[in-house]
Amino acid sequence: MTLPRHIFREYDIRGVADRDLSDDVVARIGAAFTAILRAELGRAPRIALGRDGRLSSPRIHGALTRGMLLGGATLLDIGVGPSPLLYFAAHHLETDGAIHVTGSHNPGPDNGLKFMRGTASFFGADIAALHDRAALASASRSNDSVEAGSLEALDVSDAYLEAIRRASRPLKSHAGLRAVVDAGNGAAGPLGMRVLRALGFDIDPIHCEIDGTFPNHHPDPTVEENLRDLRERVLSTKATLGIAWDGDGDRIGVIDERGEVVWGDRLMILFSRAILREHPGATILGEVKCSETLFEDIRRHGGRALYSKTGHSLIKTKMKAERAVLAGEMSGHIFFADRYFGFDDAIYAAVRLLEIVGSPPVAISTLLADVPRTFATPEIRVDCADELKFGVVERVLSHYRALHPVLDIDGARVDFGDGAWGLCRASNTQPVLVLRFEANTESRLAAIRSEVESVVATASERR
Repeated sequence: MTLPRHIFREYDIRGVADRDLSDDVVARIGAAFTAILRAELGRAPRIALGRDGRLSSPRIHGALTRGMLLGGATLLDIGVGPSPLLYFAAHHLETDGAIHVTGSHNPGPDNGLKFMRGTASFFGADIAALHDRAALASASRSNDSVEAGSLEALDVSDAYLEAIRRASRPLKSHAGLRAVVDAGNGAAGPLGMRVLRALGFDIDPIHCEIDGTFPNHHPDPTVEENLRDLRERVLSTKATLGIAWDGDGDRIGVIDERGEVVWGDRLMILFSRAILREHPGATILGEVKCSETLFEDIRRHGGRALYSKTGHSLIKTKMKAERAVLAGEMSGHIFFADRYFGFDDAIYAAVRLLEIVGSPPVAISTLLADVPRTFATPEIRVDCADELKFGVVERVLSHYRALHPVLDIDGARVDFGDGAWGLCRASNTQPVLVLRFEANTESRLAAIRSEVESVVATASERR
């Protein structure tokens, strides 16, 4: 069977639900994943299964279940919730694998699948092997030696709440600390509200009911327009801060008391300072798009700062290898191995942030007032065909290696001196190049951006 190759991404499977993720395609993927685990284990695998609140998720969940049951899997279905609940279930239930049906922060018509092998990431070569196995898999039971699997529904939300309670530090008082939370009608809303309120926080919820039509705004906190309702509520109610979660609850967005966005790298400064007070010399990872002020701040506070490739699966893998206690991305994926499991959980990140703000609360802008001011662009996405984008990056690397220090772990991060840098990397999920720039002055920022964009344009013209 020919499968839509483009849905098999670096970190997961994603596509337009009604076009790319037919029942037959999904069932074959489920059967193939089960077969891969069975071959590795020599027995029927135990697999945790969950889904988000998208309109297409029940259908996809059903087809996936059918494929895995035909493959003989013992399925533990945790129901509807955010991706971190599924990650937790894999640890708590000690399963051999896990799959979450989710479109994450993608448009409403999209959907996808996120995988785990045990409690580890399943990505890259694993996804490629899954494609090859699924192309050969049968959506009907053709191997009589494999007994049909079983399905059990489990509610792990109480255990999840208790795990977060154990991993949190209660405030002496909650007086004066008030947070607005916007879940964007994604999968994290109900569970997130339950957790934060159980811990005693004063929460003002907006758009926290699950609704797969996303009637208020798209659940992607990296887009400022999607934070408009949150900003307005924070300002109108004089709240301490605002918190946003993406569609599957693994990314956090934050608005400070002035209505300003606190991007992921500045959040990481807050988290790293708090952790380094308790764990001097700890290793902390930031992905290559993060501000240089993050890495300098980690070093200044006695930490070991490391650059990481972009991508949640890649970061979780490097965290284990480096024994890092914290990692984060510009996009709001924050990974705590300090007191927690090392996966990206925006609900838990919110708890840790509220601990830092404290009671009586200290404004986030005050906590970050000593961070040097820089000028930076957002992510700049330049269309570039999948078959060309990595070659373009190689030509950019070749150009700059003779001129400046270059970090090449994920594209080309060029150090222009005095804290100024420019990045060109190939996206692992889309046919685009990702550019970002930072400098100490607006004029310097404009100059390095213009130079790098010119080099990228020239590299793109060459074949």
